[in-house]
Amino acid sequence: MTRLTIAALVLAGWWVVAPVSPQDKSPGAGPIVVLETARGTIEFETYPEEAPKTVARIIELVKQGFYNGLRFHRAEANFLIQVGDPASRDVSREAVWGRGGSGTPIGVSEVTKKRRHVAGAVSMAYPGTQRTAADSQFFITRRPAPELDGKYTVFGRVLAGQDVVNRIQKGDAITRAYLKDEAGGS
Repeated sequence: MTRLTIAALVLAGWWVVAPVSPQDKSPGAGPIVVLETARGTIEFETYPEEAPKTVARIIELVKQGFYNGLRFHRAEANFLIQVGDPASRDVSREAVWGRGGSGTPIGVSEVTKKRRHVAGAVSMAYPGTQRTAADSQFFITRRPAPELDGKYTVFGRVLAGQDVVNRIQKGDAITRAYLKDEAGGS
């Protein structure tokens, strides 16, 4: 066998047996948030260097158990899913899902064009045009959404579970949210 043939076989063999793994964590990324749902688990990294107040607020809410039991109140095919309204715990209040929050807005807009809305981008939602009123609601994109770039704070990216993001339907609940590798986590 020639060296080229051997090299090709080695590379082909590696590709066949190499496991499909989640995306690598970005340099400088912060804590990883885990969202468990009946459809599977979503893990996303956070960007505290670019959105420090946003990440701090989300981490605080995760640690408080705020997201446990919340339902995805928005699920648009080939666009995004959104969660973070405490009213979504009560299915009889579906008519008002998407209007509420934790009651403590972040108070600052950390919108930047550095991070793009790629498939799996995790961004803060805010009511109307009031960027500083962002509170507890966030969305995860199902596809690249360049039309959102520069309008919303991208504070994270899905590392594992994009297939779950794509299967989530309106009304699906987060059974448990936690930080990976912390006590009580995975």
